[in-house]
Amino acid sequence: MKPFLSVENLTQRYPDGTGGQTTVFENATFGVEKGEFVVILGHSGCGKSTIMNILAGLSDPTSGAVIMDGTEVKGPSLDRGVVFQNYSLLPWLSTLKNVTFGVAARHPEWTKAQVIEHSTKYLAMVGLEGDVIHRKPSQLSGGMRQRVSIARAFANHPKLLLLDEPFGALDALTRGTIQDELLKIWSGTEQTVFMITHDIDEAILLADRILLMTNGPYARVAESVEITIPRPRNRTEIIEHPNYYAIRNHLVQFLGKRSKEMAGQKVPAGSGSPTPVRIDKTDTADDPEIAPPALRAVNE
Repeated sequence: MKPFLSVENLTQRYPDGTGGQTTVFENATFGVEKGEFVVILGHSGCGKSTIMNILAGLSDPTSGAVIMDGTEVKGPSLDRGVVFQNYSLLPWLSTLKNVTFGVAARHPEWTKAQVIEHSTKYLAMVGLEGDVIHRKPSQLSGGMRQRVSIARAFANHPKLLLLDEPFGALDALTRGTIQDELLKIWSGTEQTVFMITHDIDEAILLADRILLMTNGPYARVAESVEITIPRPRNRTEIIEHPNYYAIRNHLVQFLGKRSKEMAGQKVPAGSGSPTPVRIDKTDTADDPEIAPPALRAVNE
């Protein structure tokens, strides 16, 4: 039985300006189960954002297919919500109307009062209440704008929520707060989430699984790392879990070394599924090359 989201032999090539083609990624194959929170990690240029745009229906692959809930993805749809790094709010509308705009389109049978009540509830979930919901985006901080984007996406009840480095432009404190709010909303729904980030610690905090991409050209999804740390997770406590540094060190080692070693390797169609990885021990933390300084000090 196929997973809820099935990415099958996805390949993207672009003209290289000399009559040939550059292959960004080739035969990328992976699945996402319903309700799963999956994060993809990889260096710039490996095609993460291109995969995200294909999942959103904003661009077409050179070959391959994306099947969601039994239907091939072709073009944008209200079944797929996207949160971008640059907020993408409508500047002429208030905070509330930025949310009601999508909710009304999603539920045309609802009354105006129902749309406003529903939208207000999701804005409250991300800490936006009172007069602030009547301000326009230009009157909000960057963190507030991203909260609106997240509230808008969840309020539309998409089958798949796509997050394209949504916290990349935020300061560390604001980023942490919104991560917590994202987890709170996600844990109360059966939302399926696919997210891009460059932040390893953020990925471990949020994800059920992390997909690791090799460097381009001919990038591929090489590994699927299960995050064997129970939920609910708290950033101040997660580092005390015995699997935390084992997982983190595995990710650092892949991105720092193995992703380069595997770069440029062509993968035959039908054989590109990522290797499943489950880490339940901390022996990698004993490696002095990748263990954090505090852990090295203890080991020494």
